[in-house]
Amino acid sequence: MAVRAVVIEADGGSRGNPGPAGYGAVVRDPETGEVLAERSEAIGTTTNNVAEYRGLIAGLEAAAELGAVEVEARMDSKLVVEQMCGRWQIKHPGLRPLAAQAAGLVGRFASVRFSWIPRERNKHADALANAAMDAAAGRNPARATVQPPRLVEPPREVAGPDSAARAAAREVAARAATGKATGTDPATTPASWEPRPTEEATRLILVRHGETERTVQKRYSGRGDVPLTARGRAQARATAARVAALAPSVAAVVSSPLSRCTATAEAIAALVGNPPVRPEDDLIECDFGVWEGRTFAEVRDGWAGELDAWLASTRVAPPQGESFTAVAERTGRAVERLRGAYPGETVVVVSHVSPIKLVLRDALAAGDAFLHRLYLDTAGISVLDLYPDGGVAVRSVNDTAHLTDA
Repeated sequence: MAVRAVVIEADGGSRGNPGPAGYGAVVRDPETGEVLAERSEAIGTTTNNVAEYRGLIAGLEAAAELGAVEVEARMDSKLVVEQMCGRWQIKHPGLRPLAAQAAGLVGRFASVRFSWIPRERNKHADALANAAMDAAAGRNPARATVQPPRLVEPPREVAGPDSAARAAAREVAARAATGKATGTDPATTPASWEPRPTEEATRLILVRHGETERTVQKRYSGRGDVPLTARGRAQARATAARVAALAPSVAAVVSSPLSRCTATAEAIAALVGNPPVRPEDDLIECDFGVWEGRTFAEVRDGWAGELDAWLASTRVAPPQGESFTAVAERTGRAVERLRGAYPGETVVVVSHVSPIKLVLRDALAAGDAFLHRLYLDTAGISVLDLYPDGGVAVRSVNDTAHLTDA
């Protein structure tokens, strides 16, 4: 029977690193702690990290078989958790295919969160992994049995709605607390300036929709379904020609479900091989609540205190609206799904100013002030490359050269 949400506990190890290795994974009901599935296997001679990734993959496969929609993956391997969150580089070439396989599985779910837990709270998966290691070493023990603990204390979350900059700062502080200087840990070696082959990356061509009456009038335009103006339709056609020149081959065109985006996306699709335009709800504009359709001056007059609080923190929502933190969480999910679903391919993403700004903020590891300093024109194009090892390269931001005559 399908379940909506599950918790995965996964582990792996080897006796010798490399040595006889195995993994274990447990899938639980998040409310009751009931074990829904177990996976374990002896995998011959390999390293701890390979075995840990194999445990994660087995857990994600089991969750998919159960029909889960939302997943929390808990591991005591900080390396795997941080690499899957894209904050640590994957230096070892033997781990990159495993990370790519795990990322592909992540793309099957609506929501996946990775959390680090201490080893003593991962005893069930650890016991399964140890039994598998015994089998790999030829000891052929009886299958480990562990009484499933109830999930009481929440894990220490590693992945969440924080920006990449805040997450990186938290990791630097953790290294300082343990006496490790920045860059001395092989798993956190700073990124190299060495050029990377673009054919390995998933390329996202981020397009803001064309002009609408509300953009002309500088009104908050969130969930209201406002059509393109005549100039907006001309911008969409010009943008389509520019995208076609940038990308000889496009695997998919995904779009916010609002008509100003789908009309822009359809114009682009017509010039890049006519792939179907796929609506993606997580790319919709921020919900501005009661400010919808109003100008900044009108909001300042009517909600001065609420506006100041909103401008000061991405965690604050407009009255009856949505915070930028919430928008960032869902746009991040969409980006990760695209990374997993289209490895090494080009995807056109048509969205709105807020989601695109938040994607670029996190891609550039910038702070929240970035959101107020970046200007995105209607029908502007930004290009982002996502690598299988979690690396990111921002190729361009707000390209509008194609709009000269629109």
